[in-house]
Amino acid sequence: MSEIRYDNFLGLEPRHSDYKSSRYAVLPIPYDATTSFLGGTRNGPRAIITASQQVEWFDEELEREFHSVGIHTVAPIAANASGPAAMHDDIHRTAKRIVRDGKFLIGLGGEHSVTSALVRAVKSKHRNVSVLQIDAHADLRDSYEGTPFSHASVMRRVLEMGVPIVAVGIRNYSIDEHRFMKKNRFSPISARETREDPLWIEQAISSLTDKVYVTIDIDGFDPAYAPGTGTPEPGGLDWYQVTDLLRAVALEKTIVGADVVEVVPVPGTVQTEFLAAKLVYKLIGQIESSSR
Repeated sequence: MSEIRYDNFLGLEPRHSDYKSSRYAVLPIPYDATTSFLGGTRNGPRAIITASQQVEWFDEELEREFHSVGIHTVAPIAANASGPAAMHDDIHRTAKRIVRDGKFLIGLGGEHSVTSALVRAVKSKHRNVSVLQIDAHADLRDSYEGTPFSHASVMRRVLEMGVPIVAVGIRNYSIDEHRFMKKNRFSPISARETREDPLWIEQAISSLTDKVYVTIDIDGFDPAYAPGTGTPEPGGLDWYQVTDLLRAVALEKTIVGADVVEVVPVPGTVQTEFLAAKLVYKLIGQIESSSR
């Protein structure tokens, strides 16, 4: 790693982080308006970027460095006081410009509600896209606490775009969400199934389209690995389950966009934001090493 650290994702010097020449664009979205238990996701993007500056550029599994492909850190999107709908329009507008410029978009949340705006932007370029959702919660409520733009409703909004979803790690949802899933024949791969069914990764991949957007709610991980989140749920995924899944998807499909959301920094510990930062870099490495 370079001894000079710049204040961007991975601490990259300008020749590896210039927007024009970079292949990837990291978009911080410090937004926290509809969280329903512990707040603080607005502080997630900054914490992830700071932690990323301690991530080693050499990937010991893939035996390569990947920072030189160019990873630009975009200026954070300011919160819009007009409300969630206006905020989502702001996110979509910025994300669509990044996608239009030919960059691979990686959103850093912020609460999970931001994902629908990011998917909407990626869908404008990649029509036959599906979403791989790694999450503890189904997020399929029609609305929650007075808004359809809640973090608890984000995947319902994605489905309404006509975008199919493959959800992995799910272990908490309401009776209304249960009924919605039964009615629409939507069967998430539960966290329990990932431990009991040796073919769960193959099952996930078989249900995805050729182009895939990946959304990772950090609470998809077990809180033993990622305690810094607003709605922790016991019984979650571990590092190797998640990275094995992502590597398989990168090998079999074309990943066209991603986000990591719901990080809430916990004073006195950095393990969650460091996990998130390394996960983003790991995903970049998997995409680059699997390019077809």
